[in-house]
Amino acid sequence: MAAHVQALRVVIVDDEAPARNRLRDLLVDCALKVPLEIVGEAASGKAALDLLGGREADVVLLDIRMPEMDGIEVAQHLAKLGDPPAVIFTTAYDAYAIRAFEVHAVDYLLKPIRLDRLHEALSRARAIAPLRPDILRELKPEPRTHLSVQERGRIHLIPVGEVIYLKAELKYVTVRTALREYLIEESLTRLEQEYPGHFVRIHRNCLVAKDAIRGFERRADVSGEGRWAVLLNGLEEKLPLSRRQQHIVRELGK
Repeated sequence: MAAHVQALRVVIVDDEAPARNRLRDLLVDCALKVPLEIVGEAASGKAALDLLGGREADVVLLDIRMPEMDGIEVAQHLAKLGDPPAVIFTTAYDAYAIRAFEVHAVDYLLKPIRLDRLHEALSRARAIAPLRPDILRELKPEPRTHLSVQERGRIHLIPVGEVIYLKAELKYVTVRTALREYLIEESLTRLEQEYPGHFVRIHRNCLVAKDAIRGFERRADVSGEGRWAVLLNGLEEKLPLSRRQQHIVRELGK
């Protein structure tokens, strides 16, 4: 007796309803040869992350060009899941994207999607390795609109515009907003490189959003020597400014 093959659980993500409808119809045809079930659809990157944080899926058919959050950033956040789904990007013809995908062996489908290509991609979906963060960064050098953290199996998005400071502690970075703190597993140096105009380094282990700086305060330390502290919008907390970074008092002095 043939072993039972578990159906592939597929999620469709595209901001255009006609594109989702076409994919749904093609998947119905594919199901005659590849056991699959459509377990969800999403019309935006954020909706996709909400859906996939609470629902198990094997494959995501993920549109690249979407407003607010594109498909490559969605894939960056999905990589935080403990068992991320395989990602197959869908894209209109884009010579640069296609060259990049082929160099990194990233699976993609060119719109308008053909049944035979979809069938071929789904047939090897179980063997697709999760996309590595460094590859995703190369595919999308622009900074992410959100940071993310996995909490209780769900992906929580943190808008970069709401981040007051980032502080490195052991292998984690504390992300502080006006409302709360989050712990993410990322490199402070890499975050500084990703957002060069947004954050300023005030200490070897701390970056502060320039817009969150209310001013600077000079106070004496135990030796009587003057030290600067950074005052923040929305927080009582004052952050120490290292001697090496004191030049920002002149540059950003308020």
